[in-house]
Amino acid sequence: MAGLYHLARLNDRWFRLGEALVSAFVERWRPETHTFHMPFGECTITLQDVAYQLGLPVDGSYTFGECPKVADDETVRRYARAYIMMLGTQLFADKSGNRIHIRWLPYVARLEEMGTYSWGSAALAWLYRCMCRVANRHVVKFPRFRPEGYETFSWPLASRWSGYNPSGSEKGPRVQMWRLRIDRLQDREFIWMLYTTLDVLQDVHPEALEPRHMALWRYVTSLIYFAVTE
Repeated sequence: MAGLYHLARLNDRWFRLGEALVSAFVERWRPETHTFHMPFGECTITLQDVAYQLGLPVDGSYTFGECPKVADDETVRRYARAYIMMLGTQLFADKSGNRIHIRWLPYVARLEEMGTYSWGSAALAWLYRCMCRVANRHVVKFPRFRPEGYETFSWPLASRWSGYNPSGSEKGPRVQMWRLRIDRLQDREFIWMLYTTLDVLQDVHPEALEPRHMALWRYVTSLIYFAVTE
């Protein structure tokens, strides 16, 4: 009902953040254009990425535990609201890692309306804002960066990275290593149209390929998440 089923499937897996790689990319993020400035041009994270990687809808209006096996409808709805709040800490994370803003409460209360919102555009707006904050502080479409054993796609596409464990060595040298690898990138090593290959399309959920969703991927428009507008 809330449009978050595919994201909930990702929640069954563990993902580890490659902090050094993220730090190296953040250094190339330009808040003025919301793009990464690479040696061969510019690229960015799009609504199509959000739809394919997380399985989120991109069009629309703008206490935890296990639900008892025998529960009435109201109890199920209460647990559903709590679970959606937990998913919110993943989509709209802050440094706490486990908290979410109180402004969510009125939206979760109206469970039947949650499926009408554009979760994908809100998540992308929040990501852009966080990237800009980090970039201003100090002012994988890259096949060469993909570790071995992660060539197989599944839905949502981000699920293939579960179980990946980046190096635990000191962060500083790893950031320098990624900086050098990015500096040496050439145009032929970047996949501009990642989602057009057959091995990707055969795993994409048909819902993501509906024309009403695909029409939004190239829009030039505002992305809104409460007071955040990008």
